[in-house]
Amino acid sequence: MMKICEILEMDNIEKGKPITLSDAHKNSVFFLKRGSVKIVNASNDSVKYIVKRGNIFGELALYDKEAAKEEVAYALEDSVICYIESQRMETLMEQHKSLKNGVLKIYGVRIKKLERRLNDLLYKDSTTRILEFIADYLNEFGEANDTGKLVAKNLLSHKEIANLTNTSRQTVSNVLSKMRKEGHIHYDTESISVNITQAKSN
Repeated sequence: MMKICEILEMDNIEKGKPITLSDAHKNSVFFLKRGSVKIVNASNDSVKYIVKRGNIFGELALYDKEAAKEEVAYALEDSVICYIESQRMETLMEQHKSLKNGVLKIYGVRIKKLERRLNDLLYKDSTTRILEFIADYLNEFGEANDTGKLVAKNLLSHKEIANLTNTSRQTVSNVLSKMRKEGHIHYDTESISVNITQAKSN
């Protein structure tokens, strides 16, 4: 990690701005130092996955540079990214097996998430997919506060949640409205939250 820190470039990215993985930062691997980003399929503008602080993205450049060109990252909030050219990253990975194993683990987790989405599409109804996505989102991005709630920033639009759950925007709106009316979740334009006891039971 010390060697990486010596050669990393760093950029501040404003909320809503794209990080085109094939142009300005061509064939780079990114470390998200602050904020969160969404990875979008450039051909149809659908959200593939969300990256939170402390994780990497753009690792596809290490394995399939052509496929990497099909992805675009957007900052969901003001973010700070560090990046390194993929060939230099490959050299470091060969020198440090723990780094290589870490990157492969992250890549494997992403593949498992995509497999789960496909499995959910085949065997679960739209409401269940949305409910489970909200639970996963809160567990991954939420932080406990002093009132006993698990609170996460409301970073995604209903359309983006629909992309990630293979449902429609209207269905997402209906399910979230019902959950709020029944007191299962609380949300507004800034945040989404649930009682920690509810989160654990889910």
